[in-house]
Amino acid sequence: MRSRLGAVLSVLAVVLIACSASGATSPTAPAASASTASTAPSAATAELTIYAASSLKSALDKARTEYEAANPGTRLVISTDASSALETKIEQGAPADVFLSADTANPQKLVDKALANGSLTNFAKNRLTVIVPKDNPAKIQTPADLAKAGVKVIAAGDAVPVTKYANKLVGNLAKEPGYPPDFVDAYNANIASREDNVGAIVAKVGMEQGDAAIVYMTDANAQADVAPVDVPPDANVIATYAGAVVKSSANPSASNAFLTWLAGPDGQAVLSGFGFLPPT
Repeated sequence: MRSRLGAVLSVLAVVLIACSASGATSPTAPAASASTASTAPSAATAELTIYAASSLKSALDKARTEYEAANPGTRLVISTDASSALETKIEQGAPADVFLSADTANPQKLVDKALANGSLTNFAKNRLTVIVPKDNPAKIQTPADLAKAGVKVIAAGDAVPVTKYANKLVGNLAKEPGYPPDFVDAYNANIASREDNVGAIVAKVGMEQGDAAIVYMTDANAQADVAPVDVPPDANVIATYAGAVVKSSANPSASNAFLTWLAGPDGQAVLSGFGFLPPT
């Protein structure tokens, strides 16, 4: 009898222990749920690839910081080169979202070929200047000296927008009082090399691998090892910068938002800080 009672009590003890263990584990269920919630993915981020003219590099580095701070759901990836080279890459299918050019002709090509959405957005202007190395070994005092024998001028390729602007400036200078009648031909004869973009031009002059170059004023201001040489205001040329949203963009709304911001008060404040002029 006692043996049977002992067996019953043993069974009851096992049941009680099992129930106790089951109850003890139940509070951990919400903790598991909380752990699952903590690993849930955050909201998706729109990554925009910005193809931009070389002369915009410093300004866009600042613009990226400010724009991403104000728009935490957007990340900007900046790629700079000559506008003409970037336009060609986009034509060949490069995955860009926004194209910011140092002229209007290159983005207009994309619009005309249905590779960019809508019309162009003008967002900045720029002036030209002549630069020389800080020590100015060739003793260049005025743009007229660009035509002197032995002066090594650094320029860009024919398709690069700064070349178009520089050629126009040289033509204007040739009409200025005191410039020789063969100024254009003499200037062209002095071109010692043609670089891929304006950034490469400035770098080469800064390293004294050339005596002078015609570049954007913003590039002259941004480089410590070059010095500007004043250009007669009535001969100077104004460069217009325009942007467009690439039609193949995976984030057209975010791309339009950034381009609108750049052309608006906040973007203009950044560009102005680097010497760019307003687009109008």
